[in-house]
Amino acid sequence: MNQAQHLIQAGLLGEALDHGPVAVFVADEHMRYIAVNVYACELLGYTRDELLQLRIPDVSGNGAEEEFAEFIVDGRRDGTIELRRKDGSTFDFAYVASETTIAGMSLFVSVGRPTP
Repeated sequence: MNQAQHLIQAGLLGEALDHGPVAVFVADEHMRYIAVNVYACELLGYTRDELLQLRIPDVSGNGAEEEFAEFIVDGRRDGTIELRRKDGSTFDFAYVASETTIAGMSLFVSVGRPTP
């Protein structure tokens, strides 16, 4: 695959994930959100700009820092956590998360959906 094809594929994948049927959160090692998709914003009631000013504990509540520390050691995590919307309401969120390296940075990607 040539460079142009890689760029086209990356663009298509980015668009598909941004408007996809699952919430996508990308965080750095300091638990700051650095990328989120449209569904994540809608689910939590924040604009993208607002959500990118937050950290994982701002929306996931108690135990987030300990859970994230274990995630960093394991490199992968899945389960159900309680998330808090901008309006203060909460819901259970089933997720799978994994560490990845992009442009030389260690990033942590989580995808999921509210539980029924």
